[in-house]
Amino acid sequence: MRLYEVIWKDKFVDKIEREHNVITYQIDQVLFSNPHIRRAEKGKVKGEDLYVAYGQTKRGRYLAALPISARNMTISERRYYEKQKKAS
Repeated sequence: MRLYEVIWKDKFVDKIEREHNVITYQIDQVLFSNPHIRRAEKGKVKGEDLYVAYGQTKRGRYLAALPISARNMTISERRYYEKQKKAS
């Protein structure tokens, strides 16, 4: 999966910053730096499944990013990401 652009909606930017202390440029760093992407769950609309991107910012912060959200990875997600990173 290759991403070319992220269109940020103000209501999501505000929520991500307020609730998770993540700024959009940090999410961009993860999304545009060869993250590990996996399907998180099947979507309600056919062909519109939910995907999560696991990666690190340039300063080393581990993030799990969704198209409308981003947060710090849980410890188990971080272990999963590190394992996938070593395997590729």
